[in-house]
Amino acid sequence: MGPGATSGPLQSPVADFWDTVEGLATVEQRLLASAAIVLVAFVLASVVLPVAVRLSATLLDSRVPEGRVRTVGEQFSHYVPTTLANMYLRLLQFAAALAATLALLVTWNRLGAAQEVLTTLGITTGRLTVILLTSGLFFAAYLVANALRELVEQYSDGADQITDHQEEIIIRIGNVGLFTLALTGALTLWGIDLSGLLVGAGFLGIVVGLAARQTLGSLIAGFVLMFSQPFTIGDWVEIGGHEGIVTNITVMNTRMKNFDGESIVMPNDQVSNEPITNRSAQGHLRVRVDVGVDYETDPEHAEEVALEAIGEAGHVSEAPSPQVIPKAFGDSAVILELRFWIDRPTPARKWRAIGEVIRGVKRAFEAEGIKIPFPQRELSGRADTGGFRVRDGTGEATEPEEIGPSPED
Repeated sequence: MGPGATSGPLQSPVADFWDTVEGLATVEQRLLASAAIVLVAFVLASVVLPVAVRLSATLLDSRVPEGRVRTVGEQFSHYVPTTLANMYLRLLQFAAALAATLALLVTWNRLGAAQEVLTTLGITTGRLTVILLTSGLFFAAYLVANALRELVEQYSDGADQITDHQEEIIIRIGNVGLFTLALTGALTLWGIDLSGLLVGAGFLGIVVGLAARQTLGSLIAGFVLMFSQPFTIGDWVEIGGHEGIVTNITVMNTRMKNFDGESIVMPNDQVSNEPITNRSAQGHLRVRVDVGVDYETDPEHAEEVALEAIGEAGHVSEAPSPQVIPKAFGDSAVILELRFWIDRPTPARKWRAIGEVIRGVKRAFEAEGIKIPFPQRELSGRADTGGFRVRDGTGEATEPEEIGPSPED
C-alpha cells in the first residue's frame, strides 16, 4: 500500500514522509526506525518539553505585572487541582505521543489506521495549517509586544518627561492593539466573517456609550491627565477644595491622601473640570506670615529685625530672598507681612519653616524691645452723660479714679 492509495487528511504529510519509509526494506530497519521514533518522543516528552514549559512559566511570571491577569491565574490554580503550566505540558506531551504514534503507523505501512486516527480527532491537513499559522501569529504578536516593552523602557530611561505610570499605560495600549490585530487575523484564518461582528460591536459601543457616559468620560480624562501631566505621584496639590499628596493616578480616578490621613478618590472627569493648584511643580513655594507691632515702634526697625530673624531660620531658602512688607493698619498694631520661600515644598517643610520663623521673630522682637500688642479698646463717654460711672457691690455709683501714668512710663 503506497502513498497513492492514501486519501483524506494524510495525503500530503504521508507523501513527504513516505520517501524515507520506502527506504526501510527490511523488518530490522523498520524496528530500528521505530526505536528511534520512540526514543525521540520519550526524550521530547520527559526532558525537553518540561524544561521548555518551566522556562516559559518563569518568563511569563516575570513579564506579567501584579493585577487582574495574575489574580485570575492564581484563582484558577486554586480551584483546579493542577497548574496552568502542567496542563500546557500535558497537552504538549499528548501531541508528542500522537505524533510518535502516527509516525510508527506510517513506518509499518498502516496508513489506513493513521488516517482513521486523524479523522476521529477531526484533524485535516488544512486545519493543521490553520492551527500552525494561528500559533505563529500569536507568537509573533508576543515577540513584538516584548520588543515594544524594551523600546519604551529604553526611551523612558533617557526621557524625564515619561513617568513609570505613563510607561506602563503605553505598553498596555500597545499590547492590546497587537493582540487585537492577532485575534482579527486568527478569526480571518478560521473563516469567520467579521462584518457582522463589527456591526454588532458598533451597536454595542453606542449602547455602552449612552449607558456609561460618566465612566467613559473618566476614562478619556484619565488618558488626558496622564499625558498632559498637571501633576505626578507624590505632588502636593489642591483640587476642587481638596488638598493632599497624590498617591496614585489611574485611567479612571486620582487618589490623594490629605493631612489627616484620609484617602480621597476623585473621578478623573471631575479632576479635569476643577482648578488644580500644584505646590510642588516649581520646586519652591512662597509662604506668608502676618505679625503686628506696636504703633509706637519704628516700622523700618521692626522690618530689619524681622528680616534678620527670618534669614536665620533653617528651612527658609536664601534665594529668592525673604521680604518684610508693611501690610495694613490693624486695630491695635501695624501689620507686617513676612514673605519667605522654601525648597522642595511639602506640608511638613512648610509648617516647620513657619514655626521657625515665628519663634525666631518673637525672640528677636523681645531682644529689641519691640512689642507685639494684644487687641486693645479705648472707651470714652459722651460729655452730657458725665462720663463713666462704676457701681460697687452695694449698687451705689462712684466716680472712677483718674489713672495717672504708670511708673514704667
